[in-house]
Amino acid sequence: MEHVDHILIVDDDREIRQMVADYLQKNGLRATGVGDGREMRAVLDTGSVDLIVLDVMMPGEDGLTIARNLRTSKHRTIPVVMLTARDDPTDRILGLEMGADDYVVKPFAARELLARIKAVIRRTRMLPPNLQVTEASRLLAFGQWRLDTTARHLLAPDDTIVALSGAEFRLLRVFLDHPNRVLNRDQLLNLTQGRDAEMFERSIDLLVSRLRQRLQDDARDQSYIKTVRSEGYVFSMPVTLVGEGE
Repeated sequence: MEHVDHILIVDDDREIRQMVADYLQKNGLRATGVGDGREMRAVLDTGSVDLIVLDVMMPGEDGLTIARNLRTSKHRTIPVVMLTARDDPTDRILGLEMGADDYVVKPFAARELLARIKAVIRRTRMLPPNLQVTEASRLLAFGQWRLDTTARHLLAPDDTIVALSGAEFRLLRVFLDHPNRVLNRDQLLNLTQGRDAEMFERSIDLLVSRLRQRLQDDARDQSYIKTVRSEGYVFSMPVTLVGEGE
């Protein structure tokens, strides 16, 4: 049986979530609408969801808080498209830092939202992860370093914690999911920035430089992240899963 993508719409406005659900269903998708984070988590715990459309401005637990908590939960790999009435670049960047994959401003055309949902799902599946992190093994080890995928920080060889920005974490996670594979800048932009990639055309090189500093990776030796001239970057260190109890 052919898989039909299931979209979960989280918005406190009943009319908006019903309108979106109806439009998505008319265009061949499954759609479920809920009014808050509590109802969202109930749906996530009872069935599979391929993408979440999440409103930012909701009473109580807002969309940014929900997105941040999602990225440290067992549902952290589900892509998120955020809806907001605010079109300030700072708000868009904050949404991306909280883990959103795309950002759509209200009022929006249902056709545009559908196109962005399909684009995010396509990007998510473009490079299937080589490693699947389970609840029992949330640490990715490479060399003498480890990445805690739940707390979203680095553990140095001496076990000190190295904090990462949201962008740095996403970039490192992409590299660790695809070791020994050359990734060009467009792929890295799509996988780490989503829709707002055009805002950061030169940011991948800057992010790589910052990540090398975090890893104490000499720009000349490039023990971890190697530059492939005219192609992109490759993470050259073997990556393994480490159980929490080890």
